[in-house]
Amino acid sequence: MFSIILFSVLTVMVSVLADQLLRLLWQESKHRREWLEYEFKKKSERLNSIKDENALLTDVAEQVVALYDITKDICRTLSAEDMLKIFKEYAYKYVGRGDYRLIKTEEGLRSFSGYTALPLTIKNRAAGYLIAGGIPPREIDKFQILGQQLLIGIKRSYFYNKVQELAITDSLTQAYTRRYFLEKLDVEIKRSEKFKYSFAFLMLDIDHFKEQNDRYGHLVGDAILRDAVKMLKDSIRQIDFIGRYGGEELSIVLTETGRATAKIVAERIRESLSSKPLNIYDESLQVTVSVGVSVYPEDGQRPKELIEKADRALYAAKEQGRNKVCVYGD
Repeated sequence: MFSIILFSVLTVMVSVLADQLLRLLWQESKHRREWLEYEFKKKSERLNSIKDENALLTDVAEQVVALYDITKDICRTLSAEDMLKIFKEYAYKYVGRGDYRLIKTEEGLRSFSGYTALPLTIKNRAAGYLIAGGIPPREIDKFQILGQQLLIGIKRSYFYNKVQELAITDSLTQAYTRRYFLEKLDVEIKRSEKFKYSFAFLMLDIDHFKEQNDRYGHLVGDAILRDAVKMLKDSIRQIDFIGRYGGEELSIVLTETGRATAKIVAERIRESLSSKPLNIYDESLQVTVSVGVSVYPEDGQRPKELIEKADRALYAAKEQGRNKVCVYGD
């Protein structure tokens, strides 16, 4: 009897202990599950954060690549029109399809009220305006960033042209430099040889320039040269060209011009200067030129020959009292 009672008690105790153990295991399992769910949620949030950061970095990388590409493509041309076409392609892709234009003046800008405008500044002056219409406000920053790349290209074009101008034009008179003039003369000889044309080479010297320079000073002398070249340019055609050969000596090529016509044009050039005083500072100065003329191909078929013959004719004009035109061989 006692054994049965003891067995029953032990059975109950074992049952109670097993129940408690199961409860403990369940509680531990529950806590473990909750901890795993918490860790999973935290890791998921971190993963999503990494994905967002990665997307942001990808977007930034794409923008950097786009900036590199647009700068590279824009700098392949010196034409503002071509640059704008390239800019539009990238703007359509990264900003949106808006109305993109280059406006040259502030006055022209007034016709586009409501447009976003980006000044294209070169040497602290507005060289124009890049404008955009119909783009979302959130994309304005992208437009401005891309616009800066267009400005890089325009600045490059501006300074390239300035360097070219300095290389081929005399800074005082804006006539061609001697070096570039002689290059043009050589090209004209080859062209005239090919098409069987004549052309005239004129060597001009401002009369008594040294005396005027000494009397009135270098500023007046510079002004005489500058104004004289301006008047000479007004007396010739666009297809003709003028260079500063040296000091007060100037050279002109009259393309597709024979001997008789060359003499008439040279006389007209001489008269255009001598008939009208130059008003320089407080002085009214009478300026004249002596002109020597040679003609291709009769007087020479190389630059050196034409220059020498025109120089001899110029010397003859000075010997005859200046303010004269002499044609070599006449």
